[in-house]
Amino acid sequence: MNQPLFQKGLKRMAYFLLCSFTGPFIVHQAFKNEGHPLYLPVLIFGILLLVVAFYFGFLGIKTLVNALLGQRKTKL
Repeated sequence: MNQPLFQKGLKRMAYFLLCSFTGPFIVHQAFKNEGHPLYLPVLIFGILLLVVAFYFGFLGIKTLVNALLGQRKTKL
């Protein structure tokens, strides 16, 4: 097992968890306050956090798998 790579994967998964909980919360709050002047920027920020959560989720899982199993030696 590659210890530094594993720690990097865990850090990315922590970012994923943070974004995956705050993103939907911010989007929900934006939809509750549709009449507010900052509705659109808050909604865009929440959707951006959701996209970042997907990115860190996939990247974190890929990093953890590479840390535990090693790099692929043959190309398909």
